[in-house]
Amino acid sequence: MTPADILKVLQAEAPDVEWSVTDGYVKEITGVGDVFEGLNVVKRQQFVYRILNSFITDGSLHALSIHTYTPAEKAGS
Repeated sequence: MTPADILKVLQAEAPDVEWSVTDGYVKEITGVGDVFEGLNVVKRQQFVYRILNSFITDGSLHALSIHTYTPAEKAGS
């Protein structure tokens, strides 16, 4: 999958999150949204994996690096 393909899926499933995806052997996915408020790192990653699971399972997507933030966390970084 290309970064544009991944971005399209993420935006369709979680439109309230600001997503970005970088290319490379490891696709780096960054999401910023209020939906991550109160979730620990594992729950945040599970949120993203739930969206992309069918693509991971069928082998069209692998080697992900996921970074998720609330807007407040991102503003402070």
